Amino acid sequence: MAVSTARQRRPLTADRGTASSSSDRYSKEDKGEKKAEERVGVGWLLPALALGLLRHMSATSNIIHDCDEVFNYWEPLHYLLYKSGFQTWEYSSEFALRSYLYIFFHALVAGPASLIYSEEKVRIFYSVRLFLGLISTFTDTVLVVALSRKYGKRLAWYTLAMLCLTSGCFFASTSFLPSSFSMYAVTLSSALFLLQKYAMAVSVAAAGVIIGWPFSILAFSLLADYYCYGRWTSSVFNLVQYNVLGGGQSHLYGTEGPLFYFRNGFNNFNFCFILALLFLAILPIARKKYAPDLLIVVSPMYIWLAFMSLQAHKEERFLYPIYPLICIAATAVIDSFPDLFRDKYAVEDTLIVQIAKGLRPVFLGLILCASHSRTFSILNGYSAPLEIYKHLEHHGDAGTGSVLCVGSEWHRFPSSFFVPSYVSEVRWVDDGFRGLLPFPFNSSFGGMAAAPPYFNDKNKAAGDQYLKGTEVCTFFVELDLKRPFPARGTDLSTWEMVEMWVHMDCSGCENKIRKALSKLEGVDDVEIDIAMQKVTVIGWADQKKVLKAVRKTGRRAVLCPYPLNAETNVQAQEYYHLQHPTPAHRLLFNAAPRSYNYHKHGYDDSSLYGYYQEPSRSHIIGDDARARFSDDNPNACSVM
Repeated sequence: MAVSTARQRRPLTADRGTASSSSDRYSKEDKGEKKAEERVGVGWLLPALALGLLRHMSATSNIIHDCDEVFNYWEPLHYLLYKSGFQTWEYSSEFALRSYLYIFFHALVAGPASLIYSEEKVRIFYSVRLFLGLISTFTDTVLVVALSRKYGKRLAWYTLAMLCLTSGCFFASTSFLPSSFSMYAVTLSSALFLLQKYAMAVSVAAAGVIIGWPFSILAFSLLADYYCYGRWTSSVFNLVQYNVLGGGQSHLYGTEGPLFYFRNGFNNFNFCFILALLFLAILPIARKKYAPDLLIVVSPMYIWLAFMSLQAHKEERFLYPIYPLICIAATAVIDSFPDLFRDKYAVEDTLIVQIAKGLRPVFLGLILCASHSRTFSILNGYSAPLEIYKHLEHHGDAGTGSVLCVGSEWHRFPSSFFVPSYVSEVRWVDDGFRGLLPFPFNSSFGGMAAAPPYFNDKNKAAGDQYLKGTEVCTFFVELDLKRPFPARGTDLSTWEMVEMWVHMDCSGCENKIRKALSKLEGVDDVEIDIAMQKVTVIGWADQKKVLKAVRKTGRRAVLCPYPLNAETNVQAQEYYHLQHPTPAHRLLFNAAPRSYNYHKHGYDDSSLYGYYQEPSRSHIIGDDARARFSDDNPNACSVM
């Protein structure tokens, strides 16, 4: 009996190799497809819409944080367009510390806008701002998409939230400053680096240096300087010599300690700034995720902070270029919270890791809430200068040749773009400041090529930089700081103050009148004093419309019967201070009072102020009677 056994023949080596190769090829392709799916990241539309909305809000509501933005950038741009504006000593041909190259770049937008809007210069101002917001939207969107493709969607969404809502990015994104332009360049260059577009990243970084912070490439700068200053000079060398090599005295404009930028960074980014500084601390734990690419992107933040902190003269805007890097570093730290507690040998996440994952959106929310609070507090508390100058366009009846005088608020002057064409001159009124103030560009000296003798590099006040008296002023902008002495412009015998007397006998009357006046265009605020039967309307609304609106409520109303004189002025000041506990910008104008046809409205007195017909059985005492028996009036009567 024969027994036979059989066994399966082993595959040939080539067959094994083929099978193995096929298996390996499938595995690699499968992994490649998964990585490709991960690299898709977020789309372009949603980040662009979110950033576009926030940058539009910034362009239309942002205040001017630095007077250098006005006098060194907005004013030269205004001169290029309208041949009028203020010149600082840095733009004097004698010193030539500033290059016009950056101004020319923005004139490409402002020039066409001036042709479209003609004399509506405020629209040109906001057109330039919207252009800056558009650039910021584009660069930030590219950065968010690049982060999502490199490190995932969570890091990208967190960064997007910080770019949109942190105070620093909100304000810097639409500021007309070279440091903001450098911020755009740093953002786009970092994004291109993460997308592995290395040549383009270097090119964008170079463009940021050429056009933006703080210098220009020598060849471009020399041409621009020669064209504007009328001689061969280098603003790059002049600026370096003045600020870095000790040839000037930049300390005259303020010095700060080494911790200035750290305090400032916390103000603008709160805990986001602290987390950004901790990026190097978490790098050993998250090295596999973030090294080396994200480390290369974030490292300029540390270098820039160290270098700028060593300089004696410090300003907030000098940190603008690294604002996006602060957001990236902080989000990387937040995203790495679970990695601090994760056991690499554990199969499942422990409870503490799950808690750390839940804390990520909590930390992000706290940062964004604090930033939101600061942003709107600043907009609400410091937007008065921009708003008050907008009222000038509603006072064209003052006539051509009007003079606008500015007192202690010269450093918050929002630029000549807010000054209507009927105002022929803007003058500074002495407020005690003894530094050098800007002067109008002088065409007789050569305009941009001028080297006026009143400029110096020692920050010493020029003899004729202030207006000697306020008699020639048609408009006067001043800040009331509630000092122990009256502010200029409170002499009501010289400056017009418009108030109404309205018969009111209940709170319902007050609410009815307030509601009627609030609907009028140009009414900023309504103050009602029932005891004095007085209504004060603040704003630029027409007097006739205001009076008509009150009378439509069924109340008898006339304008105050006489300008308050010296005796009652003290009471008026006290009343004003009680009603305005916080500093208030005031637009006061010296003009002839308007006429009003009282006879047409049922009153025999045709003068502007008329007289108030007291109702029968009225217990209200008029201001005139009060003044005659006032303890504050040295000429008052006394009752024994």
